[in-house]
Amino acid sequence: MELNSSTFILEIINFLILVWILKRFFYKPVLDVIARRKADIEETVAKAQTLQSDAENLEHQYESRLADWEQEKKVAQRKLADEIQQQREQQLAALESDLDVEREKEGVLIQRKLENERQQIVETALVQGAQFASHLVSNVAGPELEQGLVKLLLDELKKLPADQRDQLSAANGKKTGTSADKVTVTSAYPLDQTTRQTLERVCSESLSTHGPFHYQQDPALLAGLRINLGSWVLATNLQDELKGFTEIKQKSFAEFEQQGFTSFKHDR
Repeated sequence: MELNSSTFILEIINFLILVWILKRFFYKPVLDVIARRKADIEETVAKAQTLQSDAENLEHQYESRLADWEQEKKVAQRKLADEIQQQREQQLAALESDLDVEREKEGVLIQRKLENERQQIVETALVQGAQFASHLVSNVAGPELEQGLVKLLLDELKKLPADQRDQLSAANGKKTGTSADKVTVTSAYPLDQTTRQTLERVCSESLSTHGPFHYQQDPALLAGLRINLGSWVLATNLQDELKGFTEIKQKSFAEFEQQGFTSFKHDR
């Protein structure tokens, strides 16, 4: 192959064309890829630096907050210890005060217990005495004793003062001198016809009571009568007398115990 000027020029042109083609279709894309890769790397590095900076800031904040928390914890522990000590002292003082009050009450409680035991003993004695009296009276109770109690009741009705007669008449609804209110007569034993007629006559004269009269028996009365007249009850029987005796004794004992206990406290 001859090398002349035209051939040399053509070779130069071919070389330039080759360089242009390489630059246009090979180097430029490669350079673009390299540039993009470099940009990505730089961006990643920047992000990493930012993250590192943020992490360092967070670390400093955490260390600062940890130090503050430790300080706050110490303050809270001291405050809690002071409050616990204060509450302990208050509770001990309250406990000591309660113990003093209990010591003061102890003597009163013991005395009250003794009084209650004494009252129970006396009440038991009263009940047993009433039972004994009831048993004793029941042995002597009979129709003869009941007749005596009936006569006693009739005599008492005849001797009633005028004001008591008016009260009993009003209780039986005596506004006009006649009444339809029932009079209930309870006896321990059957009443004969003569006794019933006498009782009705005395009630009519003394209380303006015209009946009707209803008669019934209750052996628990032992002996005697119980007359229900309106809201009033006329009782002349052993059962009510024994019950009243027991109640009076209990009331008298309660008053005596109250006076005795008061005097005892005054002497102290």
